[in-house]
Amino acid sequence: MGYHARFRFEASAMHFSLFLDIFNFIGIFVFAVSGAMRGVRAGLDIFGIVVLAVVTAVSGGIVRDVLIGAIPPQSIRDWHGIALAVVAGLLVFFFHRLFERMQYPVLLFDAAGLGLFAVTGTQKALDYGLAPEMAAVLGMISGIGGGMVRDVLTAQVPVVLRGDIYASAALLGAILLLGGDWLQLPAWLSLLLGASCTFVLRTLSIYRHWTLPHPR
Repeated sequence: MGYHARFRFEASAMHFSLFLDIFNFIGIFVFAVSGAMRGVRAGLDIFGIVVLAVVTAVSGGIVRDVLIGAIPPQSIRDWHGIALAVVAGLLVFFFHRLFERMQYPVLLFDAAGLGLFAVTGTQKALDYGLAPEMAAVLGMISGIGGGMVRDVLTAQVPVVLRGDIYASAALLGAILLLGGDWLQLPAWLSLLLGASCTFVLRTLSIYRHWTLPHPR
């Protein structure tokens, strides 16, 4: 590979890595907001709200990193993600009335985080050499992990176990990212497509009360 070709390849890889980091940080922020809002509704103090924001934001990513062998996990190696989650928790603590004015604030922020983490988790699993099928599963785990921990800590049955279209929405986003990769679409477009479809499906399921089948 010539110098110019190698330079273009490295520049392209750098841009994609930056785009992936931006997606990941947005996911951390919106998941942290959803966790903090749940803490406000549960009547927690400022420490409890911030802790709930952090664990909601980073739990799914930690589980994913442990399973793919990225040790120590990214959230522990890099303090920026936790710092961003702390900032989001403090913003919600001081301005929670502003967030409350939005209809279904926790659910909408959670849907956004679900989509973003599903695709970034899938992409990271692919980068670590996992087969596409397992990468999709790891992407789903990245998306649902934080919400499950948030629900357990606030004494609620995790939404993923209640028949809601939640994990299936995350899995759809992961599969769409893999489809975009197979079709050789630009990486940013595949990420955006997967995250958007997860968000839309999860949001529609909230407003239209769609659920998975229950036993009769």
